[in-house]
Amino acid sequence: MGQSVDELLKELTLEEKCSLLSGETFNDSQSIPRLGIEKMLMTDGPHGLRKQSDKPDHLGMNVSVPATCFPPACALGSSWNREIVYKMGEALASECRAENVAVILGPGNNIKRSPLCGRNFEYFSEDPYLASNLAAQHIKGVQSKGVGASLKHFAVNNQETKRLTLNATVDERTLREIYLTSFETAVKEGKPWTVMCAYNRLNGEFGSENKYLLNDILREEWGYDGLVVTDWGAANDRVKGLIAGQDLEMPSSGTVNDSKVEAAVKDGSLPVEYVDRAVRRLLELREKLHAAGEAEPVSYEKNHRIAEEIAEECIVLLKNEDKVLPLKAEDKVVVIGEFAEKPRFQGGGSSHINTTFLDKPLEELKKLGNVEYVKGFACAAEECDANLLAEAVEAASRADKVVICAGLPEVYETEGMDREHLNIPGAQIQLIEEMAKHNKNIIVVLSNGAPVVMPFEPQVKAIVEGYLLGQAGAEALAKVLYGKTNPSGKLAETFPQRLEDTPCFLNFPGEGYHVEYREGIFVGYRYYDTCKVKPLFCFGHGLSYTDFSYEEITVDRESMTDQEKATVRVKVKNTGAVAGKEVVELYIHDCQTDIVRPYKELKGFQKLSLEPGEEKEAVFELDKRSFAYYDVEAKDFLVQSGRFEILVGASSEDIRLKAAIEVTSTAIVKKHFYRNSTFGEIYYYEPTREIAREMMDYFERESGIDFSLGDRPADFAFRVICDFPLKTLVTFTKGRFSEQQLTELLKKLNGVSHE
Repeated sequence: MGQSVDELLKELTLEEKCSLLSGETFNDSQSIPRLGIEKMLMTDGPHGLRKQSDKPDHLGMNVSVPATCFPPACALGSSWNREIVYKMGEALASECRAENVAVILGPGNNIKRSPLCGRNFEYFSEDPYLASNLAAQHIKGVQSKGVGASLKHFAVNNQETKRLTLNATVDERTLREIYLTSFETAVKEGKPWTVMCAYNRLNGEFGSENKYLLNDILREEWGYDGLVVTDWGAANDRVKGLIAGQDLEMPSSGTVNDSKVEAAVKDGSLPVEYVDRAVRRLLELREKLHAAGEAEPVSYEKNHRIAEEIAEECIVLLKNEDKVLPLKAEDKVVVIGEFAEKPRFQGGGSSHINTTFLDKPLEELKKLGNVEYVKGFACAAEECDANLLAEAVEAASRADKVVICAGLPEVYETEGMDREHLNIPGAQIQLIEEMAKHNKNIIVVLSNGAPVVMPFEPQVKAIVEGYLLGQAGAEALAKVLYGKTNPSGKLAETFPQRLEDTPCFLNFPGEGYHVEYREGIFVGYRYYDTCKVKPLFCFGHGLSYTDFSYEEITVDRESMTDQEKATVRVKVKNTGAVAGKEVVELYIHDCQTDIVRPYKELKGFQKLSLEPGEEKEAVFELDKRSFAYYDVEAKDFLVQSGRFEILVGASSEDIRLKAAIEVTSTAIVKKHFYRNSTFGEIYYYEPTREIAREMMDYFERESGIDFSLGDRPADFAFRVICDFPLKTLVTFTKGRFSEQQLTELLKKLNGVSHE
């Protein structure tokens, strides 16, 4: 047993302490051999181990040791399955232990603000509830085996364009409800051993020195007690970052920043307590790693099978007209597209995995059916080759069904670069449209890390969204196409009809080094549902080879306070002929109109496995946060007292059952009123409502305004007066209501508010 953290802190010199605040190499933390402090190896994930033995880099350019490439988060998010995400974390950790990796850098949990973000393949969802719940399971799975996870990139890292210097301007409510909520559950429930800050600035402050994020929210509000590490090269002002709560700078800066910290301590501008605090957190991480015990032997064959099982849960059947799928063994099938022999299974950049094995779609399909292959097109080509097209036409003309393997080449979506459009390469579109002229049973299988537009959608019978499925995804895909596996994936993001329909179209990627999040809380389906913009495929959508009926919804109470909880039970039955899995989605609709809110928001999900004729119950627990919005003035999540609808269904559009509940807020909100506060403000604030009624009646009588002229609604006077500021009590009564009375009124209102 080595020395304790307290003992080591006493033994370390100031120079040694400062050296521990940055890396020794590109991926290793600093070591202090004389005290037995060993370096810790931190390497990329999130969906596979990328340990580079020579010339390490952060853009995936150099070769890494062989490791299992599991489905990236773009696919994993569409599983909506907490259990398999946990299982993947365990498998990832087993390979980390085999390679002496202390911390794997993942999961990535940034919100998919725009489908153009080049790194969306590494992120779970456009919805913070779904993303944060899945990330928590990823973290738990990894850390259950004695390896640290690094939740990233904290926070508001939603584009690659100018990501190292960009300033994102986000209002407080949007920040809290969308971009921080995606991390909150992951931190509170997952308890990651490390959190990685983002490169970008948020409201003017770099992620590496943003005290509001790293200390006020992460540590003080959420109770995080782990290590905060920079994204590689994200340090700006190292001393300021240390004060803000940034513990470890990576990679090594060759003592440049360590020397600045040491000098600041010596000249008195930096209290040594900040250095000790960061070093303590680093040493405490070291203790957690030492407590992990002996590593179990890793089986790469077993992990390959796990990767395949996970991939089966991630595939989304978007369209299946005339039940053209599943394929039958006797069908004469022509497979077209270069992706069939050169699969696209992962994204580009720091998460690029050197796989242990790699299944190919064409080989797996041939194992299950009567399959012929023609190339048809090169993956990145914009124009069809005439000879390849002619060959494809001839083959399609004599086939029962045509499977076209289409999608995005890796160069289209990679770390370090955003997409410019939502199109797949032109040659693929041309070929699909041409094939539809020669065969009525066209099935398009997509390999892509983010949404694409589909001008061919009306012309094809079936569309399968394969996303990026990892090294074993080809077998999973073949099983789904031939019905050996019933697809159960649901979209974790909205597929728009066109780029111009996306909520942030006018504000992505920004101007210069600045981007404004002007769409606010209306991200993804929150925007499409509220503004009634019809997407191509909605959030939560995914078909099955069987049918599910939603039989009954019950809520264990008709009303509750925001300090209580409600239990919702939903019965779901498999009414088809084959076994399947159904994701039951629960949304909340706030029936009040005082606060601008999305029409509905996801607040629960559960994946049920059902045999033919079997019925099961999905159970959800709703609490304050299920109904709350973020009130900027109160600096807290609050509930509007009133009626809420509980909406349960198979997608954000396909709502099958509804129930209602009355929720009463217990929050005591203290407001302050001024001369320019309106009558409406004091009326809609419960403690001052009676005073408001009295003063509004007085204003209607004494203002000299005739509110009865013309054909007006019965509440016309009330609605108009609500917008008048209190100071008009003086001006519109020509002083009959005096300035002194106004002062006394404000004193009374603020006295009532603060009782």
